[in-house]
Amino acid sequence: MKVTVFGATGGIGQEIVKQALAAGHEVTAVVRDPARFAVTGGRLTVFRADLKDPEGLRKAVAGREAVLSGLGARSRKDVGVAATLTRTVLRAMEAEGTRRLVVVSAAPVGPPPERQPLVDRIVGRVISAVLKGVYDDLRVMEGELARSATDWTSVRPPKLTDKPLTGTYRKVVGGTPRSGRTIARADVAHAMLAVLDDPAAVKQGVGVAY
Repeated sequence: MKVTVFGATGGIGQEIVKQALAAGHEVTAVVRDPARFAVTGGRLTVFRADLKDPEGLRKAVAGREAVLSGLGARSRKDVGVAATLTRTVLRAMEAEGTRRLVVVSAAPVGPPPERQPLVDRIVGRVISAVLKGVYDDLRVMEGELARSATDWTSVRPPKLTDKPLTGTYRKVVGGTPRSGRTIARADVAHAMLAVLDDPAAVKQGVGVAY
């Protein structure tokens, strides 16, 4: 499969690129600064671009079977990044007729799990209050997805870690795993690649967690 990866220098983005190459995909990694991108491979193309320019991104998504995005705020100072940059990606994809899009979001953006234990509900409320701006940005991003012409999926993890890939996690299409507190970035990338050809995940949020 020919895929394009945005946010390729980030923790999840780099994992997507590595795992996609290992799976035999042809990968275009879109970066602002190639010097920050250390992944190499025979089926890899590094595409330098201004992520605020949809016209400049059209070549990166033209003729691709799917686009994956690890774009998002790395701290509260970056609030607005997810919605703004995803909007640019959507415009480029729609101009080129590229339809399949998988993005990373966050668990609090999805519906609350059924029968969530009290301690998890309390912790979730505290985290949502502290990171309200970040999650509001992701909600705006998901609104952009819903209004787009793409076949989108948003993968919604809880707290991220840098632990190794396990390939073993819970996945709930249209919902949120109960008591799902953490997941490794490598497993989020794995889940994003796994839903690419899952018709049940199209135009849905997918909760993932251990």
